[in-house]
Amino acid sequence: MNYPDAPPISPRSFRQPYADPPAAGNDGLRIEEAPAIDFQTLWNAMIRNRWIILGIIGTCLAIGLAASMLTVPRYRASASVQIDQRVAKVLGTEDDDNVATSSADADRYLQTQVDVLKSRALAIRVADALRLTGDADFLAAAAIKREDRSPESLRLAVIDALDRGLTVTLPRNSRVVTISFASRSPTVSAKVANAYVAEFIESSLQRRFDQSAYARNFLSQQLAQAKERLEQSELSTNAYARQQRLIDASSAAGGASNPGSAPRSITAADLVQLNQVHNEAQATRLQAQERWERARATPLMSLPDVLSNQAIQELTRQRAEREAAYRQERERHKPDYPTVREAQAAIDAIDRQIRGIANGILGSIRYSYETAAAQERALGTRIDQLKGATLSEQDRSVRFNILKREADTNRELYDGLLQRFREISAASGATNNNIAVIDQAEAPARPFAPRPLVNLGIGALVGLLLAGLAATLRERLDDSIREPGDTERKLALPLLGVLPRATDDDPMRDIAKPRSPLAEASQALRTSLELTSPEGMPHVTLLTSSRQGEGKTTSAVLIALMLAQAGKRTLLIDADLRKPSLHKYLGLGNATGLSTLLAGQAEGAAVVQATAAERLSVITSGPMPPDPAQLLGSSALPDAIAAFAGSYDRIVVDAPPVLGLADAPRLASIVDGVIFVVEANRAHRGGAKAALKRLEGGRATVIGAVLTKFNRSVGYGYDYYGYGAGYGKSRLMNVFREKADA
Repeated sequence: MNYPDAPPISPRSFRQPYADPPAAGNDGLRIEEAPAIDFQTLWNAMIRNRWIILGIIGTCLAIGLAASMLTVPRYRASASVQIDQRVAKVLGTEDDDNVATSSADADRYLQTQVDVLKSRALAIRVADALRLTGDADFLAAAAIKREDRSPESLRLAVIDALDRGLTVTLPRNSRVVTISFASRSPTVSAKVANAYVAEFIESSLQRRFDQSAYARNFLSQQLAQAKERLEQSELSTNAYARQQRLIDASSAAGGASNPGSAPRSITAADLVQLNQVHNEAQATRLQAQERWERARATPLMSLPDVLSNQAIQELTRQRAEREAAYRQERERHKPDYPTVREAQAAIDAIDRQIRGIANGILGSIRYSYETAAAQERALGTRIDQLKGATLSEQDRSVRFNILKREADTNRELYDGLLQRFREISAASGATNNNIAVIDQAEAPARPFAPRPLVNLGIGALVGLLLAGLAATLRERLDDSIREPGDTERKLALPLLGVLPRATDDDPMRDIAKPRSPLAEASQALRTSLELTSPEGMPHVTLLTSSRQGEGKTTSAVLIALMLAQAGKRTLLIDADLRKPSLHKYLGLGNATGLSTLLAGQAEGAAVVQATAAERLSVITSGPMPPDPAQLLGSSALPDAIAAFAGSYDRIVVDAPPVLGLADAPRLASIVDGVIFVVEANRAHRGGAKAALKRLEGGRATVIGAVLTKFNRSVGYGYDYYGYGAGYGKSRLMNVFREKADA
């Protein structure tokens, strides 16, 4: 076989660096992570499901409107009361009635009163007070039919109607409770609400009176028993004291204020008193002993007591005067002179007086010490005697103390019960109430239900929720690839371009129209292909899809035309030997083609056909062979593509679909890149992923996906194509316009 301008190259030399197989588990290429919330995708989903959303919302609105029109008007009357906290006293140990120990206790008390208002017992009181079983107005307002009902059944129905119509509201941080009743009649609602208030107050007073009566009866019984126990315990105590000759002196010795701090017997009282005196005597003796020892160790004339004595101070002054006179006499006379001897004698007499007084002071200090020591010894002897007597008395007082404590306990219990009984008896007739009426219920002028606007709002809200749920389920269950973003989210493939659905039945006519969406989208696709790698578009590119009819042939023609327009020598090969269609698109003959080239029945140059477009050549599929798979699996195909790769800048191969056939994976393994064609609203994620796995198994390099037959009018919000009216003209399309018009 002779190929035009075929250089001697290896069949695999045309493979580009990006033709290596993709990393496992990445489905071909790494893509950027999508944002957490894609508002464009949400809007597209709403557009796709707009009729379902509108239908569900409309249905819910209709239900809300019907409910408003069919509901019987109901009237609600409200009364309010103020509840102050009160705690019933039985034993008198609780705090003040109106003071809560904590906010939690106050909240619990108020909630308890609310539960009382909602109780069935209070409903029975209201029904009996108003005689509702025979009230025709109430029965009509509550929709209760008296016919064919027993009295007990009618009474239960009335009580149930009261429970259903009653509403009790306690605002936060408030003691004012609102009591409301709803029925079909405004007057009945007001009457029942006021009856609830009246019966609630009366039942509260009745409970307080019952509690007081119970307390009086209980305290009367306890007083009788306490009195009997007190008398018995006092008799037992006195009898034992008389038998053991014990005299209780605690009340007389300790005083009425604190009798428990004094001794209980005369012997113990004497011991305590004598022990106090002994302690004082011991302290006195220690002071005297310390004074005596200090006096003995100090020179006589240096004692503080001696120096501070007035007599000694006077004698010392006189001696000083005599001493001065003596010195004067000595200056004038000799020692044996009479006046000198007289002065000396006077000084000696004064010295003797001073020594006498000082010795007397020292003796008095010693006498004080000896007296204190003797007194301490005497008291100690007496204390030892009283200790023995007291110990003997204590042995006999054990039983007495037990009886005495029992009598005191009984007396305290009796006094407390008697005081509480007097208080309850005095307050038993009081009718103080902790519930005050703030507002009386009045017959309402307007019904509170139905509320059409509220019902419509609820219907709209429920409709939105149900519509959102339905749309979400539909989107989750439908794995169709509908919009450009689905190729990345569902197939993990980068989107190369979006080709809209042709406005003409013949796509070639639509391509030939200048400024058509299909032509403009083709330009954008060609630009995207040139940016797939630093080297540009792969040299040999194959287009395939998961199944037949997804637009791969149209896409291949568009890519080839755009490449030729860009100045690239382009060869378009129809490799779909089973259902070829390229020759029909371009209006070319199919007598010879790829099948005859691979079978060796024609040369390379003979199967290449020129087109109306400059620099664009086509090899059609040729006659259908008996075994296309065997023909495509031969070594002739790689050799042929390698030979043509040296003569053309770009080669575009239109391959058969992947699923169900072995042709596409074989062809994909010998080209530089594969473009996966996906039809919008027809291709599914499962089939597309299966086709991509087959391509990956054949070591194909999938460079991206092209979304075809995309309906822009659906309103997906994407604008991958179309530059706007008036933006230039497609020169290449003019070439095919003439052929389309022909």
